[in-house]
Amino acid sequence: MKTFECVPNFSEGRDAKVITSIVDEARAVPGIRVLDIESNADHNRSVLSLVGDGEALKEAAYRAIRKAAELIDLTHHTGEHPRMGAMDVVPFIPMGDATMEEAMALAVSLGERVARDLAIPVYLYGKAARVPERSDLAYVRKGQFEGIRDSIGADASRVPDFGEKKVHPTAGAIAIGARPVLIAYNIYLGTPDVAVAKAIAKVIRTRDGGFPEVKALGFEITERHQAQVSINMTDYRRTPLHLVFDKVSSEAAQRGTSAVESEIVGLIPEDALFDAAEHHLRLSHFDRKTILERKLQGLDSNFLESTSLFTYLNALAARTPTPGGGSASALVGSLGVALGEMVTRFAGPVGSLPPDAVQTLETLAEFRKRLQAGIEDDSKAYDGVRQAKKQLKSSPEDAGARVSYQNALTHAAEVPLSIATNAYGAYTLLQGREAFVKQIMRSDYDAALGFLRAAVLGAVANVRINLVTMREVGMPVEKFEVDLQGIKVA
Repeated sequence: MKTFECVPNFSEGRDAKVITSIVDEARAVPGIRVLDIESNADHNRSVLSLVGDGEALKEAAYRAIRKAAELIDLTHHTGEHPRMGAMDVVPFIPMGDATMEEAMALAVSLGERVARDLAIPVYLYGKAARVPERSDLAYVRKGQFEGIRDSIGADASRVPDFGEKKVHPTAGAIAIGARPVLIAYNIYLGTPDVAVAKAIAKVIRTRDGGFPEVKALGFEITERHQAQVSINMTDYRRTPLHLVFDKVSSEAAQRGTSAVESEIVGLIPEDALFDAAEHHLRLSHFDRKTILERKLQGLDSNFLESTSLFTYLNALAARTPTPGGGSASALVGSLGVALGEMVTRFAGPVGSLPPDAVQTLETLAEFRKRLQAGIEDDSKAYDGVRQAKKQLKSSPEDAGARVSYQNALTHAAEVPLSIATNAYGAYTLLQGREAFVKQIMRSDYDAALGFLRAAVLGAVANVRINLVTMREVGMPVEKFEVDLQGIKVA
């Protein structure tokens, strides 16, 4: 599973109930983790940070967009921050092994759905932009909601990438795209004079000849009686944080004021802060592997893995169809195999296991690998059926949609059948190895068999419920029935 971050920005920073409602829509999607939520009353804007696999993130973003369109009316919205939509901007950021191309594909897919189902025009921006100028979000959002509303039907440069040439009457338009990690960074000045903040912003931002990968605006923050330089740093490797802060400080001093303090909005890569620390502390030959917390993270991998298991269990307990019984059966089967491996390792002294035990361990490891894959595969298979069924419902005469639906149903039965087959294989293998189980390990052995039996029964039930639907649409199921006849547990 490849991981992405998604950072929806929506035009509400004052009403806690509205903010909570939008965040909860995203949070309810299985597999999604809410990393952070930042709201600013003066900007009247909130920034939500989500992480998960691509398909889950797309669903979470869509639900948040839908809820924002329902609750936010831009015709009555005011705030310091520029905005074009109720849900203003939704970027996808690749993490780990995920690629920018995959993030771009997520943006395109979500954009098509938002325009089609919610009647909100979509502009692709950042790395996903199809119009070169739209790589710059400021260009896309120029004129804000009111300006776009008045020109979208007449100005060729305003034609959206998806949707009609008119804004949603209350939700406006939306920018959806892909980008690298961005740092949202604000610096407060020792003056309420917004002209000073705007002048400094012009000095540091890329488009006016300032630092590379820096966007900046000047705002007046009335509740603090201070002006603010609001900065988006789109590549902290090219322009580090400390360089921007030092420049703002010197520019403020030239104008008779100072940089009083700064703040991070949302999340920040730790390396960006370490860069600043190395610079200002003048650290020589500093190795970040010596950072205590990084050492502890390496030692405490079991804790991190158990945390992800708790996240899965919360998703399993939620009132959502996935993950469901097939996925849970794969997880239980994985637990059973792992226990079986543990018991087998005690069949002899360390380093001198009987050849039969060594072969058993190799086979069990392969069973566990397949069952672990089934935890996610089952949820994806069910989601595939839902999407294919929806497409068929919207185009009932489309032969291709019908074939896609039947293929999705077949796959949704094949996945739990694979889970059942592998759990049953591990079950029968362990039953035949009872002789080398030490008495002190008997309870663990019995638990392993119990888990595997439950996995088989759960996965078989999952196959059978899928066969019901296949029969209803006239699909053959004989092959599945034959396969199931060979899977029996006492």
